[in-house]
Amino acid sequence: MVHSAYDSFELLTDCPAKIEAIESYGSKLLLGCSDGSLRIYGPDSSPPSDFHHQGFDLRRAPYVLERNVTGFSKKPLVSMQVLESRELLLSLSESIAFHRLPNLETVAVLTKAKGANVYSWDDRRGFLCFARQKRVCIFRHDGGRGFVEVKEFGVPDMVKSMSWCGENICLGIRREYMIMNSTNGALSEVFPCGRLAPPLVVSLPTGELILGKDNIGVFVDQTGKLLPEGRICWSEAPQEVIIQKPYAIALLPRYVEIRSLRVPYPLIQTVVLRNARHLIQSSSAVVVALDNSIYGLFPVPLGAQIVQLTASGNFEEALALCKLLPPEDASLRAAKEGSIHIRYAHYLFENGSYEEAMEHFLASQVDITYVLSLYPSIVLPKTAVIPEHEKLMDMSWDGAYLSRGSSGMSDDMESLPTHLQESEENAALETIKMNHNTLMALIKFLQKKRYSIIDKATAEGTEEVVLDAVGDSFGPYDSSRFKKSNKGRGSTPISSGARDMAAILDTALLQSLLLTGQSSAALELLKGLNYCDVKICEEILQKRNFYAAVLELYKCNSMHREALKMLHQLVEESKSNESQGDLNKKFKPESMIEYLKPLCGTDPMLVLEFAMPVLESCPTQTIELFLSGNIPADLVNSYLKQHAPNMQATYLELMLAMNENGISGNLQNEMVQIYLSEVLEWYAEQSAQKQWDEKVYTPTRKKLLSALESISGYNPEALLKRLPADALYEERAILLGKMNQHELALSLYVHKLHVPDLALSYCDRVYESTLHQPQGRSVGNIYLTLLQIYLNPRRTTKNFEKRISNLVTSPSTSIPRVSSGSSVKAKVSRAVKKIAAIEGAEDMKIITSGTDSGRSDGDADESSEEGGSTIILDEVLDLLSKRWDRINGAQALRLLPRETKLQNLLPFLGPLVRKSREAYRNYSVIKSLRQSENLQVKDELYSQRKAVVKITSDTMCSICNKKIGTSVFAVYPNGKTLVHFVCFRDSQSMKAVAKGSPLRRR
Repeated sequence: MVHSAYDSFELLTDCPAKIEAIESYGSKLLLGCSDGSLRIYGPDSSPPSDFHHQGFDLRRAPYVLERNVTGFSKKPLVSMQVLESRELLLSLSESIAFHRLPNLETVAVLTKAKGANVYSWDDRRGFLCFARQKRVCIFRHDGGRGFVEVKEFGVPDMVKSMSWCGENICLGIRREYMIMNSTNGALSEVFPCGRLAPPLVVSLPTGELILGKDNIGVFVDQTGKLLPEGRICWSEAPQEVIIQKPYAIALLPRYVEIRSLRVPYPLIQTVVLRNARHLIQSSSAVVVALDNSIYGLFPVPLGAQIVQLTASGNFEEALALCKLLPPEDASLRAAKEGSIHIRYAHYLFENGSYEEAMEHFLASQVDITYVLSLYPSIVLPKTAVIPEHEKLMDMSWDGAYLSRGSSGMSDDMESLPTHLQESEENAALETIKMNHNTLMALIKFLQKKRYSIIDKATAEGTEEVVLDAVGDSFGPYDSSRFKKSNKGRGSTPISSGARDMAAILDTALLQSLLLTGQSSAALELLKGLNYCDVKICEEILQKRNFYAAVLELYKCNSMHREALKMLHQLVEESKSNESQGDLNKKFKPESMIEYLKPLCGTDPMLVLEFAMPVLESCPTQTIELFLSGNIPADLVNSYLKQHAPNMQATYLELMLAMNENGISGNLQNEMVQIYLSEVLEWYAEQSAQKQWDEKVYTPTRKKLLSALESISGYNPEALLKRLPADALYEERAILLGKMNQHELALSLYVHKLHVPDLALSYCDRVYESTLHQPQGRSVGNIYLTLLQIYLNPRRTTKNFEKRISNLVTSPSTSIPRVSSGSSVKAKVSRAVKKIAAIEGAEDMKIITSGTDSGRSDGDADESSEEGGSTIILDEVLDLLSKRWDRINGAQALRLLPRETKLQNLLPFLGPLVRKSREAYRNYSVIKSLRQSENLQVKDELYSQRKAVVKITSDTMCSICNKKIGTSVFAVYPNGKTLVHFVCFRDSQSMKAVAKGSPLRRR
């Protein structure tokens, strides 16, 4: 016997007649005896009275005879049943009779039930089914004093047991069980009956059935299908079975057996009662009838049963009984369940069932620090340390509370401190070896607890922020209640309950993951929201050389400087020690760039500080970092200028290449100045060694030339002053071009560099840039300037040095300067399209003065004589043949010397004349088309003016609606509306008056 679920008490002894049937009604016992009488017994402690003045529960007291109804039935009763909802007593003897309670007056007798041996009542619908011989009949109670026959069906053999199951009826005949459809009588076989015992059909409160097969009870549903709950095994074949949750009680030949209804249906208790004949269920007890005596099995209070089960180590049964405690004892129930779960968890933990133990710790809602005390190798924050005596006080308080809660039920709760002492004596738990299974169970426990604890900690942090804001708004009023430290970031201690618990949980969880080799899971924990203790976790991770996790720990706690220092150190180690393959794979300069990206918006100075070491090795990625983080370029440039001047030019180059429109004029000017300084240093070295060559281009000089041509944010005058007088002519030519000094620039290309192709390319750029300017200018002037230089080399050479010196020494007011304010948003373009986009009026003056259209042939002759043989005629002819379509032919011919042969001008004049003739022809066609269009318009005008208005005798005035007749009339512009001229004049006068009336009113 596991525990005492029922206490046996003898209610009645020495009944005068043999008891054939028994039933209870309230606190009364109804006995159907072998002499056909009905004996009514009541408890000896109360005076005799009718049923309505009695309680509804059987009492644990001797019962005495209160009433004897002789001749209640002609034959001994087979069975009885009280129908409480209808206040009727159903009895089966030679037939089925119904008597009204409590007076036992006869209500109905079913004569058709004569010879019936078994019946079943459906109280919900008021249906009665019974069996006699090989027939099954169904009657319905009509609500009054009568019963109506519903159906009658035949069955293969005599029915031994039956019960309603929903709309169907389960029948136990001699050899098998069947399910009968109560509507059409259709039968379906379930399975055969046993060989040693008659059929037994027991209805469960859920509507399912237990079908007896010798000593086995098989669970089936209402259609006869086997249920997964399996089967319940009795010690012997039962005669009767009743269900009183949570137990199934069977009447066996030698005793009453009580089993749990929970799988695997263990034996709970046996009550020895020999020769018991009947077993019935009342509202508060189970009644067992012997031949001449009655016993009552009264349930032991659930609290006492729970204590017994817990003391004997049957925790599952104890927890199942806790769920049956009444709702009004909710606090007691929670305390009992928590205590049982804790004890069961300790029992399982001691026996190696770690995961199951953690499930019960979880169900007990015990604090996680209590569970972590079982793991001495797990290091916890100092706030989590609980002294041993406090733990013992908590446990003893729990036991005392439980004993007080059920003191009225049983005194067996005194056994709880004994169990506590046993757990104290088992000190081996404190030194248990942390094997893999125990830690895996702990991990699952912590992960299940984590969601709710982290939610509380997050909510507490949010509430704290709100309270801080409220505290700031209301000043110093009660400011102490708002002073809580934030989540444990850096060295700030945790001082709040929920976050304390979250720190304990996450710190323990991280250690458990590391101890079980789950490094990736530990890393994922640190990447998400966590409350790991920084000091403890940092020490553990560094001992394991788990640097990636240390970085994540720093990152989630906003310790970015420490993280970046460590990351920089790891990157340097990976560079110096090539043998460490893991470091080379994990910690590259790109790792620092990835770490710095989220910090650009919050701490740009920290980003700049730690971006310097990787700028040289990963310049492109670093510049992308600055751009994506929206760090001001001026700030980056100034920082580089101070800490890494050798990388300043690289940064500006990449900045210009990646974001052409994002670099300011100041930065452009600084980049050009850096290039120029390097080129001047190189020039000084070459000059000192007398190895200077104008046609040699170093990479820096190429960058300088490209920058001078492609960008426009620098100050050309300042750069021009830094150039040497006898070198760097190409740079000087580009700067002069930026200053609109085209003649000087072209002179450099022709006379200093002796590269006509560069001069021609220069003219092309200037020409193409002027095409997009709205003001009407002579776009061919630049080519005429180049012609003049070719045709008058001496004069241009004489004026060259004087004009250069004037430009360098005295700044010209006509040359536009690039100010710092206007150059911030200056757009940088490609060299081909925007090299001379700001050509000014000075160019117009220079070209016009050099190409006077009124020049005579004599002047040309004088200039040619001045130039002598130095005229570069071949270049002139080449220029005219290549750019004939861009040069004003008349002005070019005036500039040419008289000795020029016409044969040499054919490549220039041929296409020019053809284009002129084509243009003349096109213009003539256009003129003819315009004249034709003009004639068509005039014709249309004349036709419109020749409109005809026909006046008949019926034509009416549109104003006065009278006939016009021969009066003077007027026609509106639409040509259809006709009015008298007088009416038209009057209407115009009225409009004039209406328009002028407001003025008069004012």
